[in-house]
Amino acid sequence: MNDPHNVIGKVSRSLGRSAPPATVPDPPALQEPLIRLVLSDIGLPALFEKRAKENKIGVTPLRVESLHEELIGYLKARRVKSIALPNSKFLNRLEIPRVLREAGFIVSIWDQMTLDQLYDVDASVTDVWRVVAETGSLVLRASPEHGRALSLVPQIHVAIVEPKNCVGDLIDLFELTTREGSSSATVIISGPSKTADIEMNLVTGVHGPGVVQVFLLK
Repeated sequence: MNDPHNVIGKVSRSLGRSAPPATVPDPPALQEPLIRLVLSDIGLPALFEKRAKENKIGVTPLRVESLHEELIGYLKARRVKSIALPNSKFLNRLEIPRVLREAGFIVSIWDQMTLDQLYDVDASVTDVWRVVAETGSLVLRASPEHGRALSLVPQIHVAIVEPKNCVGDLIDLFELTTREGSSSATVIISGPSKTADIEMNLVTGVHGPGVVQVFLLK
């Protein structure tokens, strides 16, 4: 029903055109030496950390054994009381929902709450699909268990990242999307929400999280 060829065909017929839509040519082959700035997977987590910090994303490298203590300490220091989580196998395996509840936080799970309820939540804690080392970006994909609003609505967004999810650049990212298929929405986050007016006054956190924090597992 939503196939692009069907949609374009209906538009063509409504305009009185009988010829089938032209076939889209294959894109030219990439000339890797000209476009690649990240040529190796060596040191991708370190490069991601450097670029993310340049984007004003907080990054804390740590071992998984320290994650619970560091995460709880960070959220309490920010005076967070309520937290939204995706229904994530990765976060469940790390026992994040249980640990946060036992620490006294009010925890809501995405597929058990409404979008309106999300606006009353102080922070979200999510996993990521990938991170891009060259741009210091987080990449999240929407699903019934992980709504895109989790990374867009709360004022504080905390992401837990595994090194294996680092890719070199956007070329690698889009190649993965081609192989694995796309989702209903993909969010690429390169820092806290920023907006500016014609007077060149920059304001953070108006149209999304004002704080983005990454816990980068070693």
